[in-house]
Amino acid sequence: MTTLQPPVAARRRPAPAGVRKSRRSWTAWGFIGPFAAVFTLVFLAPVGYSVYLSLFRDRLIGGTAFVGLDNYQQALQDGQFWSSLARVSVFLAVQVPIMLGLALLVALALDSGRLYGKDFFRIAIFLPYAVPAVVATLMWGFMYGTRFGLVGDIEDTFGVPLPDPLSPDLVLASIGNIVTWEFVGYNMLIFYSALRVIPHSLYEAAEIDGAGQIRVVTAIKLPAIRGALVIATIFSVIGSFQLFNEPSILRNLAPNAITTDYTPNFYTYALSFSGQQHNYSATVAIVMALITMVIAYVVQLRGMRKGA
Repeated sequence: MTTLQPPVAARRRPAPAGVRKSRRSWTAWGFIGPFAAVFTLVFLAPVGYSVYLSLFRDRLIGGTAFVGLDNYQQALQDGQFWSSLARVSVFLAVQVPIMLGLALLVALALDSGRLYGKDFFRIAIFLPYAVPAVVATLMWGFMYGTRFGLVGDIEDTFGVPLPDPLSPDLVLASIGNIVTWEFVGYNMLIFYSALRVIPHSLYEAAEIDGAGQIRVVTAIKLPAIRGALVIATIFSVIGSFQLFNEPSILRNLAPNAITTDYTPNFYTYALSFSGQQHNYSATVAIVMALITMVIAYVVQLRGMRKGA
C-alpha cells in the first residue's frame, strides 16, 4: 500500500527567527569581510605598530627599553617639530584659501553656461592633477632655476634681475604655487560636480523673481554646494599637513632653504631613515596625525553648523 507524502513545501518548516538573523549576519560579513581584512592589514595594523614603537626607545646600553610616554613628552618639547608645524600651518592658511577660491571661480564659470569652449577648459584645468607630483615638482623646479631654468633664461635675455624662487624667503611660496597648480583642477571637479546636481527649478524660481547672476550664486549655488566645500577643505587641510613630495624633491635644488625638518612629514622621514630614530619618528607621526584629525574635525563641525 502506497503512503501519500505531503508536498516538500508543506513539510519544510520556517527557520526560527534567530537562525534567519544569524544567516543574514554571516551574509553581511561575507560582503564586508574582504574590505575589513584589507583595512585591518593596511591601516589598523600599521597604526597599532606605530603606537607600539612610540612606547620604546633605543639606548646605547641595554638596547630597546620601554619608556612609556617619554617620547611624547619629548615631542611636545621639540623645537624642530613645532617649527615645521608652524611652517605648514602658514602654508595652510595662505595656500588653501587661494587654491579653493580659484577652483570655485573656475567651477562657477564652467557652470554658468556662458564660457565658450568649456569642455576644453574643464579638461585643461584638470589635466595638471593627472601629472604625478614628482614630475610636476621636477618640472617647476627646473623653471625656478636661476642658473639653468626659466628664471635664469629671463634674466639673461632681458637683463632684469628676478627674485630667486628657491631662496629661503620664497621657497614656501614656490611650493604653494606647485601645489595650487596641481590641485586646482581636482577641487574644481568636486565643485563643478556639486553644481551640476542643483535642481533647475531653483534657477527658474530665481529668474521669475528677477534675481541677477550674483544673487543666484550667493543665494542658490554656494549654499547648495556647502557640503562639497567642506569636503574639499578637509582634504586640503589633511594634504597640507602631509606635505612631503615637493620639499623633498626641491631640497636637491635648494639645500640651504629646505632643511630636514622643513615639514613634519619630512622631519619624520629624516628621523627614521637618516637618524635611525624609529621610535621617536613613530611618536612624531602619531602626534601629527592627532593634530590633523582634530583640526579636520573642527573644520567639519563648523561646516556642518553653518550648513544647519
